[in-house]
Amino acid sequence: MTASTNLPDANLEPCHVGVVYAMALEAASLEARLNGMISIQAANFAGKQGGLKGRSVVVVHAGAGERNAEAATTALILGHKPKWIISAGLAGGLNAKMRRGDVLMPDAILGEDGRRLAIDLQVPAAERAVHPDLHVGPLLTIDRIAYKAAEKQKLGERYQALACDMETLAVAEVCQREKQRFLAVRVVLDPMQEELPADFERLLTRKTMARRIGATAGTIFRRPSIVKDMWKFRSLAHDCSERLAKFLEGVITQL
Repeated sequence: MTASTNLPDANLEPCHVGVVYAMALEAASLEARLNGMISIQAANFAGKQGGLKGRSVVVVHAGAGERNAEAATTALILGHKPKWIISAGLAGGLNAKMRRGDVLMPDAILGEDGRRLAIDLQVPAAERAVHPDLHVGPLLTIDRIAYKAAEKQKLGERYQALACDMETLAVAEVCQREKQRFLAVRVVLDPMQEELPADFERLLTRKTMARRIGATAGTIFRRPSIVKDMWKFRSLAHDCSERLAKFLEGVITQL
């Protein structure tokens, strides 16, 4: 069953938790855990709905960037009236202590323009003991992929943030405006010391499959060696997304 609409469907059932991702690649591992999953197609984003250990969960693929995240979050709230919204996905490390696969639950979301939203987040000591790779601290939202180690280090030092992404601040601002309960969970894909090939920014920020294929073809033509890099990246991203899904499953069942 697929629900296809340009506006939120007023007949859709409310859900316990809505999870906003940028990309389907990030969301796939959580979606694989959903029971009775159906597809949802809106004007500018896609998603899935299903059950997870007694919770009704809606997952949306908003696309990269704050504008897409804002639109998808607004539609998610209007269409499904979730009790909680979680901004989830992969992130770039901005601090040397953040290793690949480490989990960040932000207690503040920052913007390069000075915006700052605090999150009332209390993580029990027992929870931290079970998850030694769990960090609590600021997350910085920027308008690009930070793929150079020097840039990531500079951003970390300037904003005192542990990691960066491109969407969470927009999701948090919509939730604040709509008085919606909100959390963010990010898993570090590229540590601060590592660099991503610049071509990845062109590939990852293409919203449609056709545009991604076109960008990929052009990039391979210019630099054939990127094929090996892409396979390595995809494998690492899958592993981090699986780690994220496992952590989210525990979070969602406690909400």
